[in-house]
Amino acid sequence: MAFLLGCEKVRVEMPSKTVLEDVSLGVDAGQRIGIVGRNGDGKSTLLNVLATTREVDAGRVIRTGGVSVGHLAQADELHDDDTVRQAVVGDIPEYLWASDAKIRAIFDNLLEDISWDAQVGTLSGGQRRRVDLARVLAGDWDVLLLDEPTNHLDIRAITWLARHLKSRWRKDAGALLVVTHDRWFLDEVCNTMWEVHAGRVIPFEGGFSAYILQRVERERLAALAEQKRQNALRRELAWLSRGARARATKPKFHVAAAKELIADVPELRDDIQLKRMAMARIGKQVVDLDRVSVAFDGNPPVLEDITWMIGPGDRIGIVGGNGAGKTTLLRVIEGALAPTQGRVKIGQTVRFAVLSQHLDNLRAFDGDLVRQAVARFPHRTMLDGKEATSTQLLERLGFDKADLNEPVADLSGGQKRRLALMMILLEEPNVLILDEPGNDLDIDMLAAVEDMLDGWPGTLILVTHDRYLMERVTDHQFALLGGCLRHLPRGVDEYLELTAASAQPDPAPKQPEAPKEDAAAPAQSLSNKEQQRLKKLVASLERKMTTATGKIENAKAAMEAVDPTDYVALSEAQAHVAAAQEALTALEEEWLLATDQLEHG
Repeated sequence: MAFLLGCEKVRVEMPSKTVLEDVSLGVDAGQRIGIVGRNGDGKSTLLNVLATTREVDAGRVIRTGGVSVGHLAQADELHDDDTVRQAVVGDIPEYLWASDAKIRAIFDNLLEDISWDAQVGTLSGGQRRRVDLARVLAGDWDVLLLDEPTNHLDIRAITWLARHLKSRWRKDAGALLVVTHDRWFLDEVCNTMWEVHAGRVIPFEGGFSAYILQRVERERLAALAEQKRQNALRRELAWLSRGARARATKPKFHVAAAKELIADVPELRDDIQLKRMAMARIGKQVVDLDRVSVAFDGNPPVLEDITWMIGPGDRIGIVGGNGAGKTTLLRVIEGALAPTQGRVKIGQTVRFAVLSQHLDNLRAFDGDLVRQAVARFPHRTMLDGKEATSTQLLERLGFDKADLNEPVADLSGGQKRRLALMMILLEEPNVLILDEPGNDLDIDMLAAVEDMLDGWPGTLILVTHDRYLMERVTDHQFALLGGCLRHLPRGVDEYLELTAASAQPDPAPKQPEAPKEDAAAPAQSLSNKEQQRLKKLVASLERKMTTATGKIENAKAAMEAVDPTDYVALSEAQAHVAAAQEALTALEEEWLLATDQLEHG
């Protein structure tokens, strides 16, 4: 493959640390490179170096003659007085760009809500960011350097951008380098990963999934190397006392070894147990929306005729385009906004906690140090069925002891978002509403947040444009389309199909209608007799599950008492344990079905 650009022995220093040290790398035609690493490790600096917008302290940047480079930086250099048309296509005559299918597609998918004649200075931050992305994509470049291109894009636009970048060049032509925390996007687009860490750039073959597997391999090798070093020290000690007799070995590692590391990892969530715990904390009623509509200042409704029952332990994701009304819906659910029409009924035991996009709950702590802010909250909460202290939560979210003495106002965007999440968890809510919780978080911190949410026992409502995060932590997805709420049994893929269909010309477009089994549709009321039957069944099943749990414990105790050399008796005892566990699983599945029928009719 042809070499396009790269760098040789590059060093970049900041006042407090060296960001890049002795970095040499190359970009060949056909490469689609995703750049990952923790916040502050130098991902954007690396892009700026390759774009030659950042000078290096040592080394040099190399570029093949004639190679053109387009760069989307974190901060744009658009002129406030320019129109959107001038910012995107410059002085190209209209008959040329209007006949260019690529530019029309960029406009349709990134700028559909922005007038060509609007001045850049009048745009919101998100609109301005999309105009800058459109400007870069409209150019004819050999290499694209994109820094967080998915910021301010909804799921539909992110999906379009992935398709655009995959088809922009021939397989063996062009090159892409992209910094993003969107893991679905990395897997979809990239064939190579670079990890920026401790001043170095470490290459990995394949997309994000392959990168994670190789990281597991690398950590396994490091553990083996440390074990070998410890063994060598023990052999040295033995030699000092009685002579050297140990023989070194060279263990080999295969991909199968990495798979073995996750062979005993349990399911991400015990949904049945979490739902039982949620019902114990909340009761059976959380939030019911009955024919709710919301309109502002005589404009068409943002939300229209929504009937929806949110139950204990539900893990719900909400998708929709920018301006579709997702945040409005969240405010209605928590009771912060009264509907124009309809009724919202909130359970008496419900305790909401909301993580907003703008981190409103942190404003009161700007004058505090981190430790002072944390000290205002309870020091323990329940997570993964266990008590967790505030110190343990801080550690899980990437804070160290030095961070405790940092002013809250001086924290990075990612640190503030993690601190805000920890604070609302310490409030011990039973309904958690998260509006774009992944903003400003690097990939490792996103994984830490997801792991924490997996063990949180309550009702979770999530709005995010991060498809990976959405599918990772929620069990049911809903879409806001034209003010209506629609259940998505097939998840984000179904939403993308619906939005693609609605984009087709239609002389008489209709609002999407929910299927009969859709959870967004009005529930068919159960008769009193049927409700009583289900309540009795749930109570009976709960008693049986308690008994079955006791039988499992007894069977395990009996197995421990068996002579380990009596293989026949041991086999029979193991069979008794397995049978008891299967009986409990069947009861739990029946209980879950009955409670779901009772809650949703």
